[in-house]
Amino acid sequence: MTRKAIAVLGTLDTKGHEHAFVAACIRARGHEVVLIDVGTLGEPQVIPDIRRDAIVPKFEHPGDRGACVAAMSEAVPAFVASLAASGRINGIISLGGGGGTAISSAAMRALPIGFPKLIVSTLASGNTAHYVGTKDIVMFPSIVDVAGLNAISKTIFSQAAAAICGMAEAETDSDTKGSRPIIAASMFGNTTDCVNIAKKVLEDAGYEVLVFHATGTGGRTMEALIESGMVAGVLDITTTEWADELVGGTLSAGPDRLSAAARAGVPAIVAPGCLDMVNFGERASVPKKFEERNFYIHNPQVTLMRTTPEENAQLGSILAEKLNTYTAPVSVLLPTAAISVISAKGQPFHDPAADLALFRAIKDCLRADIPLIELECEINDARFATTCAEQLLANLRSSQATLPTF
Repeated sequence: MTRKAIAVLGTLDTKGHEHAFVAACIRARGHEVVLIDVGTLGEPQVIPDIRRDAIVPKFEHPGDRGACVAAMSEAVPAFVASLAASGRINGIISLGGGGGTAISSAAMRALPIGFPKLIVSTLASGNTAHYVGTKDIVMFPSIVDVAGLNAISKTIFSQAAAAICGMAEAETDSDTKGSRPIIAASMFGNTTDCVNIAKKVLEDAGYEVLVFHATGTGGRTMEALIESGMVAGVLDITTTEWADELVGGTLSAGPDRLSAAARAGVPAIVAPGCLDMVNFGERASVPKKFEERNFYIHNPQVTLMRTTPEENAQLGSILAEKLNTYTAPVSVLLPTAAISVISAKGQPFHDPAADLALFRAIKDCLRADIPLIELECEINDARFATTCAEQLLANLRSSQATLPTF
């Protein structure tokens, strides 16, 4: 077993003894510890390896806990990321309540996917989305407050220490070198057949395809992975999250959706999959202002609303403006017969005027040198799916960038 260095990061002014206990557990398993103090008020209860003033030299508002926690949360990500990038640490663990979890999760979100990261938190059983973000942070419920060592807390802390050691050890054992280049793909229930067919073509060509469900979180996670440098190409068939972002649905991925491939210089293909629909919860949850719109009850918990020609014109412009910033090869593919299962002829969202507004806006706003391919078929037609895959392969071949592997 290769000896690893685990960062134990915490507010050592209030939870120093608890973090020292975790550090001792890690050392007992044969690994090194880098004890980092991110406390913001009192003196640390134990001696750290890295003092807080190495991260924040001086707090502008000493004594104001909220301001100090915010300052530490802002400074610590870059500091911890530099430790990881230099190889000084191979994993990270923290214990905390509200303030400690805010600081440690900010640090961990700055670390790459695959880097071992774990938080024991009083908040782990609630809504953790804003702590985890799009990263692979493991959160352990602390069961009791992180306030002293007792029969319960020592059990949880010992298991968490063993877990982070195991995660760091597994990183050594995992055989990822020389694996196939990764392609990120976006999928929805209404584009499943298309993505599955394209996925098979790409896998046969030697790529590994990671599929992300276009549910807001899925899109944000895919964007984060693309920007991390782990992805060779993007099969962005399902851009539906932009409909929710524009109109106010529940599955928005935010305004940065479709931005990562441009920033990372990654070859891509993009299609307007499922831009005919905006997602809401149960029918009663749809805002009253949309009462006269066209709805489809996907299931008792999901109500879909058809986008209008005006909204589609805006969506087409947004997609084109995003793609106009791409530097690596990118192509747009339009399935002119239907952009989802339920927008096909005879289906509840069939609206040729809305689709035409979408396609026209894309054409009018798209940069002249970006290839635009129209196919008179539905999005789940095998011909469209195969064309998407083949065009992405062509873009990958024409790209001069070195294809990354993970």
